[in-house]
Amino acid sequence: MKNIAIIMGGYSSEYKISLISGNVVYQFLDKKKYNAFRIHIFKEKWVYVDANDAEFPIDKNDFSVQVDGKKISFDCVFNAIHGTPGEDGLMQAYFELLNIPQTACDYYQAALTFNKRDLLSVLKPYGIKTATSYYLNKGDVINTDEIVHKVGLPCFVKPNKAGSSFGISKVKTAAELPIAIEVAYQEDNEIIIESFLDGTEVSVGVINYKGTITVLPITEIISENDFFDYEAKYQGKSQEITPARISDEMTQKVGEIAKRAYEVLKMKGFSRSEFIIVDGEPHMLEMNTIPGLTTESLIPQQAKAAGISLEDLFTNAIELAIPEKPNYSLTL
Repeated sequence: MKNIAIIMGGYSSEYKISLISGNVVYQFLDKKKYNAFRIHIFKEKWVYVDANDAEFPIDKNDFSVQVDGKKISFDCVFNAIHGTPGEDGLMQAYFELLNIPQTACDYYQAALTFNKRDLLSVLKPYGIKTATSYYLNKGDVINTDEIVHKVGLPCFVKPNKAGSSFGISKVKTAAELPIAIEVAYQEDNEIIIESFLDGTEVSVGVINYKGTITVLPITEIISENDFFDYEAKYQGKSQEITPARISDEMTQKVGEIAKRAYEVLKMKGFSRSEFIIVDGEPHMLEMNTIPGLTTESLIPQQAKAAGISLEDLFTNAIELAIPEKPNYSLTL
């Protein structure tokens, strides 16, 4: 029986969603194969939380824990931290230094995909279309006329490195821009302002399933709000239709683009890319490498549509993360 640490929580506004995701992984992980341990990662503490909610501090020197005088080490880490430090490469680099396998992509890919402007810049030469963008760093002069001239109105103001739609605003007038920028700066010191894309929004999950890069059934997103914000994502203010109501040709086209991005970036683990299809052309918004894993989240919905249970989905992630030991036996 392998010891699996399920890390959850994190240092960002997404920690509550991460705790739900991590507990879903804990609930559905195959207990006949694995000893599962819930590990809460917060700025003020890293702790193992047992079945009675008792807490035991993690030794950060080797990521182990002492329980009743016994030291427990981990064979693999299941990463369920949305946002920093689980989705931006920090935990991935830490576990690589400790030589502990983990289920997410490598640290470079995590850092790159977490930075929307860098991700889209890297993918642009591969023919992947995006919205028109304008970038700001905290302290930059805000030239409203210049921004509106480049991206138009309405537009979206987003933190460059944040998820779960925290800090995002849809701006309809130039007067609203400074307020939206301040809201975004509360989440991140870098901002991306994008032109409004009027089209069909879809979410495309790509995973390595049993050694094959696999595009999951695509989800169409229809928000009751102005856009797919936090309320729409997590409080039922949207319709999520899987498979998406798009043509077979468009399903193949957007799936191939998401798969190409996964392969170009040498991804591992889960990815969920968001697109808006405008006039028959998919435009990528972002890629999430630690997507939500709650029972209502998109990747679990898509896996279910593909006939993959949550138990299989999580087992697959662990089995791909743990390297096979070479067989040194000789046949005489």
